[in-house]
Amino acid sequence: MKTNRRILVLDVGGTHVKLLVAGGKPPMKQPILIPSGPAMTPEAMVRQVRAAVKNIPYDVVSIGYPGPVVHGRPLREPHNLGKGWVGFNFRKELGRPVKMINDAAMQALGSYKKGRLLFLGLGTGLGSAMIADGIVEPMELAHLPYKRGKTYEDYLGIRGLKRLGRKKWAREVAKVVLLLSAALEPQEIVLGGGNAKKLKKLPPGTRLGNNDNAFRGGFELWNKDTDHRRFRS
Repeated sequence: MKTNRRILVLDVGGTHVKLLVAGGKPPMKQPILIPSGPAMTPEAMVRQVRAAVKNIPYDVVSIGYPGPVVHGRPLREPHNLGKGWVGFNFRKELGRPVKMINDAAMQALGSYKKGRLLFLGLGTGLGSAMIADGIVEPMELAHLPYKRGKTYEDYLGIRGLKRLGRKKWAREVAKVVLLLSAALEPQEIVLGGGNAKKLKKLPPGTRLGNNDNAFRGGFELWNKDTDHRRFRS
């Protein structure tokens, strides 16, 4: 990250909103977790975020949003949170310039090294994104039909983990990785999200992500040396 800005990064998830400020003095060493869930509206999130960082200055904000983002704004309401996200003025309410990107795309950006990368976020839902030669392509695989009338998220998200149990859920993860690898031909696959650590053995061709990668991706959005024309989200 090459910027003098103090960057507040919000990684919005179905279980927690995780936040971290980079560039401050003294620097934040650990992210702050705010419980989220079906009752979490954008107004409630902003109120709790502002309270959490009231003594921590920041200049700009990056938001990883759990849903499709077009021109820096949510296209649809999130599946695992409250309502009111579409059309909400985050810049006005947070009082700083804001850049928003799909949450899986933000983690993919923070995980990226080179070539073609597929990111799958195994959390409350199922996040997905690809980066091909530096171009970020958010994807919405979660709610596509998978099998038996259920979606990919029904099998790989938290509902699938609870319904199937860890061993069967892990087998489904491996099956989907193989399927997507054949279809999309990535050079590597990163498995992130809070439940990825429940995989005792990683599927071939994958590496384990790190939740810190979401923050790295958020910082990268404000990197003055980054060519932001490559971001299509």
